[in-house]
Amino acid sequence: MITARSLFLFVLAAVAEIGGAWLIWQGWRENRGLWWIAAGVIALGAYGFVATFQPDPNFGRILAAYGGVFVAGSLLWGVLVDGFRPDRWDLIGAGLCLLGFAVIMYAPRAVEG
Repeated sequence: MITARSLFLFVLAAVAEIGGAWLIWQGWRENRGLWWIAAGVIALGAYGFVATFQPDPNFGRILAAYGGVFVAGSLLWGVLVDGFRPDRWDLIGAGLCLLGFAVIMYAPRAVEG
Protein backbone atom coordinates (compact mmCIF):
# COMPACT_ATOMS: atom_id res chain seq x y z
CA MET A 1 0.00 0.00 0.00
CA ILE A 2 2.82 2.42 0.81
CA THR A 3 4.47 1.78 -2.57
CA ALA A 4 1.17 2.31 -4.41
CA ARG A 5 0.64 5.61 -2.56
CA SER A 6 4.19 6.67 -3.34
CA LEU A 7 3.80 5.85 -7.04
CA PHE A 8 0.51 7.75 -7.18
CA LEU A 9 2.19 10.80 -5.62
CA PHE A 10 5.03 10.64 -8.15
CA VAL A 11 2.53 10.56 -11.02
CA LEU A 12 0.55 13.42 -9.46
CA ALA A 13 3.76 15.44 -9.07
CA ALA A 14 4.65 14.81 -12.71
CA VAL A 15 1.23 15.94 -13.95
CA ALA A 16 1.43 19.10 -11.84
CA GLU A 17 5.00 20.01 -12.80
CA ILE A 18 4.94 19.03 -16.46
CA GLY A 19 1.43 20.40 -16.90
CA GLY A 20 2.40 23.64 -15.19
CA ALA A 21 5.46 24.08 -17.35
CA TRP A 22 3.40 23.27 -20.46
CA LEU A 23 0.78 25.86 -19.50
CA ILE A 24 3.48 28.51 -19.10
CA TRP A 25 4.98 27.45 -22.43
CA GLN A 26 1.58 27.77 -24.08
CA GLY A 27 0.92 31.13 -22.47
CA TRP A 28 4.26 32.63 -23.43
CA ARG A 29 5.57 30.82 -26.51
CA GLU A 30 2.20 30.15 -28.12
CA ASN A 31 0.74 33.55 -27.12
CA ARG A 32 -2.25 32.15 -25.27
CA GLY A 33 -2.05 34.81 -22.59
CA LEU A 34 -1.54 35.49 -18.95
CA TRP A 35 -4.32 33.20 -17.73
CA TRP A 36 -2.44 30.19 -19.10
CA ILE A 37 0.73 31.41 -17.42
CA ALA A 38 -1.10 31.98 -14.13
CA ALA A 39 -2.60 28.49 -14.26
CA GLY A 40 0.90 27.12 -14.90
CA VAL A 41 2.33 28.94 -11.90
CA ILE A 42 -0.46 27.53 -9.69
CA ALA A 43 0.19 24.01 -10.99
CA LEU A 44 3.92 24.36 -10.35
CA GLY A 45 3.16 25.53 -6.83
CA ALA A 46 0.95 22.47 -6.31
CA TYR A 47 3.81 20.27 -7.49
CA GLY A 48 5.96 21.69 -4.71
CA PHE A 49 3.51 20.44 -2.11
CA VAL A 50 2.92 16.98 -3.55
CA ALA A 51 6.43 15.78 -2.71
CA THR A 52 5.86 16.57 0.96
CA PHE A 53 3.30 13.75 1.13
CA GLN A 54 5.81 11.05 0.14
CA PRO A 55 6.26 8.48 2.92
CA ASP A 56 10.08 8.63 2.66
CA PRO A 57 11.37 11.52 4.81
CA ASN A 58 14.49 12.24 2.72
CA PHE A 59 14.07 15.30 0.48
CA GLY A 60 17.14 14.55 -1.61
CA ARG A 61 16.05 10.99 -2.30
CA ILE A 62 12.53 12.04 -3.27
CA LEU A 63 13.71 14.73 -5.68
CA ALA A 64 16.47 12.59 -7.17
CA ALA A 65 14.04 9.74 -7.83
CA TYR A 66 11.43 12.14 -9.17
CA GLY A 67 13.92 13.21 -11.84
CA GLY A 68 13.45 9.83 -13.53
CA VAL A 69 9.68 10.15 -13.41
CA PHE A 70 9.95 13.67 -14.81
CA VAL A 71 12.03 12.55 -17.80
CA ALA A 72 9.70 9.70 -18.75
CA GLY A 73 6.60 11.75 -17.96
CA SER A 74 7.79 14.63 -20.12
CA LEU A 75 8.17 12.34 -23.11
CA LEU A 76 4.75 10.81 -22.46
CA TRP A 77 3.19 14.29 -22.15
CA GLY A 78 4.74 15.22 -25.49
CA VAL A 79 3.22 12.11 -27.10
CA LEU A 80 -0.24 12.58 -25.60
CA VAL A 81 -0.55 16.36 -25.80
CA ASP A 82 1.79 17.65 -28.52
CA GLY A 83 1.97 14.76 -30.96
CA PHE A 84 5.68 14.20 -30.28
CA ARG A 85 7.10 10.90 -31.48
CA PRO A 86 10.07 9.75 -29.40
CA ASP A 87 12.78 7.80 -31.13
CA ARG A 88 14.40 4.67 -29.74
CA TRP A 89 17.06 6.71 -27.91
CA ASP A 90 14.39 8.76 -26.17
CA LEU A 91 12.70 5.54 -25.08
CA ILE A 92 15.95 3.90 -23.97
CA GLY A 93 16.90 7.00 -22.01
CA ALA A 94 13.48 7.19 -20.37
CA GLY A 95 13.71 3.51 -19.48
CA LEU A 96 17.09 4.05 -17.85
CA CYS A 97 15.70 6.99 -15.91
CA LEU A 98 12.78 4.89 -14.66
CA LEU A 99 15.18 2.13 -13.67
CA GLY A 100 17.18 4.70 -11.70
CA PHE A 101 13.95 5.95 -10.12
CA ALA A 102 13.04 2.43 -9.01
CA VAL A 103 16.48 1.73 -7.57
CA ILE A 104 16.61 5.02 -5.67
CA MET A 105 13.13 4.72 -4.20
CA TYR A 106 12.37 1.06 -3.78
CA ALA A 107 15.64 -0.86 -3.41
CA PRO A 108 15.82 -2.78 -0.12
CA ARG A 109 17.67 -0.81 2.54
CA ALA A 110 18.83 -1.42 6.03
CA VAL A 111 16.55 0.29 8.51
CA GLU A 112 17.85 3.79 9.20
CA GLY A 113 18.11 4.91 12.72
